[in-house]
Formats: sequence, C-alpha cells, structure tokens
Amino acid sequence: MTALSPAQAVAVIGAGTMGAGIVQVAATAGHDVYIFDTSGEAIDKGIAQIEKFLARSVTKGRMDEAERGAILGRIHRCHKLEDLAPAKLVIEAIVENIDIKRSVFSQLEDILDEDAILASNTSSISITEIAAKLKRPERMVGMHFFNPAPIMKLVEIIHGLVTDKQVADITFATAEAWGKKVVHAKSTPGFIVNRVARPFYSEALRILQEGGADIPTIDACIREAGGFRMGPFELMDLIGNDINFSVTQSVYNAYFQEPRYRPSLIQQEQVAAGRFGRKSGYGYYNYAEGVEKPAPHTAAPGPAPVEVTVFGENALISPLARLAKEAGITVNSDLEQDVPDYQPGFLVDNILLLLSDGTTATELTSVMPYEVVTFDLALDYNAASRIAIAKGDQVSEESLAVAAGFFQAIGKQVSVIDDCPGLIVMRIVAMLANEGSDAVYQGVTTAEGVDIAMMNGVNYPKGPMQWAEDIGLTHIRDVLGNLQRFYGEDRYRTSPLLRRATFGTERLL
Repeated sequence: MTALSPAQAVAVIGAGTMGAGIVQVAATAGHDVYIFDTSGEAIDKGIAQIEKFLARSVTKGRMDEAERGAILGRIHRCHKLEDLAPAKLVIEAIVENIDIKRSVFSQLEDILDEDAILASNTSSISITEIAAKLKRPERMVGMHFFNPAPIMKLVEIIHGLVTDKQVADITFATAEAWGKKVVHAKSTPGFIVNRVARPFYSEALRILQEGGADIPTIDACIREAGGFRMGPFELMDLIGNDINFSVTQSVYNAYFQEPRYRPSLIQQEQVAAGRFGRKSGYGYYNYAEGVEKPAPHTAAPGPAPVEVTVFGENALISPLARLAKEAGITVNSDLEQDVPDYQPGFLVDNILLLLSDGTTATELTSVMPYEVVTFDLALDYNAASRIAIAKGDQVSEESLAVAAGFFQAIGKQVSVIDDCPGLIVMRIVAMLANEGSDAVYQGVTTAEGVDIAMMNGVNYPKGPMQWAEDIGLTHIRDVLGNLQRFYGEDRYRTSPLLRRATFGTERLL
C-alpha cells in the first residue's frame, strides 16, 4: 500500500509534547504540517520544543542548518480548525476525553475532503467508540506514537471495528515512510504495548508486597540479569506513578476486572501520598539533591567450589558451565541421581542449584534428597553481572553461602531473595510472554507484532515471544502452571496459544 506522498499535507491537533513531536516527525519527512491548538501560547511552546530539538541535532552533526531551516519552514501555525482543510491526514493528540475528541473529529468531517484520514494518538480510548458517531467512521484510525515521538521508533496502527483496511494500510505505510517501526493492532484496551507491559509492573509490585525482595534489588536484577534498561520501579517513577496507576486501572476495568491486570495497593498508596516519581521529587526512590540511591542486596562472599556437576540438557544455562571451567572449576556431567531431567542446574557440594520453573525451593527440597537453591533467569548468562537465588526454608545458611559462592566464582554478584515462586526475571518474563500470547490468540496482533512493539515501544532487550522460545515454551508453561498452582489464582492461567504450542510446534513466531 502506498504511503501519503510528501506533497500531501498533514495536520496535527494539539501542540503539547506529543503533538509537537509528531509535527516534527511529519515535517522532517517532507510534509507541510499544520499545527493547531486552542491556545496560541501552546503552539509557541510546541514550536520552541521543535526548534530546540533541531538545534541540538545541528550541534551534534546530525543535520545541517539548511535542513533545519527547511523543516521549520514546512510547519504552519493554525488558529482555527478551518485552516486544516488542505490536510490529507489529521492526527489528534489532545486530552484523553472521548467527548472532546468526538467533537473535534465531527467538526473536521465538515472541513476536510471526504478522502482525508482521521487519526487519533489516543493511548487508551477505543477507536471504535470515537468513530461511532462520525459520518464516515471508516476513515477513522488509531495512530499511537510513543513519547518522545521523534526518538521512539514504534507506531501502533489501531483498527476500529469499521476502519477501512485501505485507510489502515495507508496510515501504516505513511508511518513506515517516516522511519518508524509499525505494527497493526485491533482496537482493544491497551492495544499492544500498554496491555502486554502490565506484568512488568504488576509482578514486580507483587514480589515487593509479598516481601520477596526490596525495590533496589528487584530493579537491579531486572537490569543486570534481565538486560532491561530500567527496572520496573525506576520506570514507574519515570513515567509517573499516577499515570502508570491510571493506565493499569483503565485496562483492568476495560477488561471487566480481569485478574491479570489488577492494580496494586502499593501503587495506590504511592499515588495517594503524592509520590508520583521524578516529577514530584519522590516515588519509589527519593530524588532530592544529594540523596544517594539505595543499593541492592548483594550477598557476602561464599566459598568457591572445587568441582560441580551439571545436569539437564539446556542451552540457556550452558554458558554457566563454560564460565565455571574458565574459572578453574572442574565440571562433571555424569550425574546419575534422581533429579528431574526437565529442570536443568548444578550439583555443588550436595546442594542442588536449579533454574527456577516456578516451584519454590522449599517444595523442591521437600521431595528431593538434596537441599535446593533456585536461581533466576538471565537474558545472557555470559553478560549478566547479577543473579538472584533463593533457598528452601529447610536449607541452611551454610548451604546458601555455597550456592552463592558458585555464582561469585564465575564473576556474578548474587542477590539472595525470599523463596518466592518464579523469582524475579523468570516470573516477569514468563508473564510478559503469556500476555503477548493471549494478545495474539485474541487476534489483537501477530506474534511478530508483539515483539516489534515491545522492543521499539518500551525498549525491551528482546521480544517476549522470541524470549519464550529461547527459554523453551514448555519451561514457560511450567513456570506459569506452578505459579497458578502455588497461588490458586486465575491471574497465572496459561494462554491457550502458548499451551497449544507446547504440544505441537514449540513455536510462537
């Protein structure tokens, strides 16, 4: 499908941070862009934001003065909706209020050509609902950018119930021509990113609420083992706890109180206290000048093992055995004991170190002739600088120190956490993969669309669908099943798509 040509004008309604960013993207792509806001001051601020961004790009050598001047020359201030008449695509980026959005689009239908495309940058309101009272609802589509729009690559193209396929395809192609990573999505609550990302926050909050680990430790494990740029509490503070909590409430209520999206009492208290995060100076962390960020829990040095025995065929943890050899530890692979062959790990001084499958170390110790310490998932065990471990309640502190000593001997810092099922990274990644699988199963998007969206919309180090395949879908299914068995909650039910794949192709992509 052909994108809009640069000769066709684009309009943006709303000159706030997001609207101004979209104006910049479209003008940089060569379009004449009309920017409208009810406040002239807002337009001035929006243009100033663009000028500042472009000036910085010139300073850094990303563009020259001539290009900067050409981009600014294509931006036209408008003070009434009628000025937008030449536009073939109008993108609305105003307050999240459906009545106001409907009013604006209704007026635009009487101003624009009949073949003009009406797009909303809404992050939470149904495109179907916005379009329902329009004369030409088939011309309405969602075009969801991520902030800051000039930098963030993702654009979600949202299909309302009656959105014309050609309209969606043209909008998709146009966003691609603007240099974006683009995904199609059905108009459902949260679309892709705001839906699939919920477990990243909610599971971290639940681990905290249950005393599994403290905030700095959870964040450190997600960064240093999981490979994410920020931990969940750091990210919530950056987004704003008020905004994050509001999105969670919106998705939860829109899905008729689906248990997977249940908001957290901890976050509710943060919002009630006005602890919104960076913008208020205090959230999960204190951002006052001179206040040091608290350190994660890091275990004291334990004894380095002389030898270990590796068991279970699993390419995921094979780097740990290689690192052990490089550290001068003798690595055996001839364990002939009653150890589940589906759960890989190591035997160190008669202590089993098992990759978490969602079963607690306490339960595993109760059914095995060994003391059991579980260890967490890492994106890449070679690169990970930190590993979380948890011991069974029956396991001695001396045995825990031996387990920590193994990981320390191969160059990892160790965070000892409580024996919570799934630990931290494994639990969150399994839930992200499950949520992505459910979105695909319900026809919201494709598996590829999930991975593109999460990597480009929220900078995940790997798409959750690919990550689940790399871990092993059967292992992910087991993690989810054991979480559901432990808690007895529907929150952890396995997506039918993921469950089916474990009995068939073992593929989601």
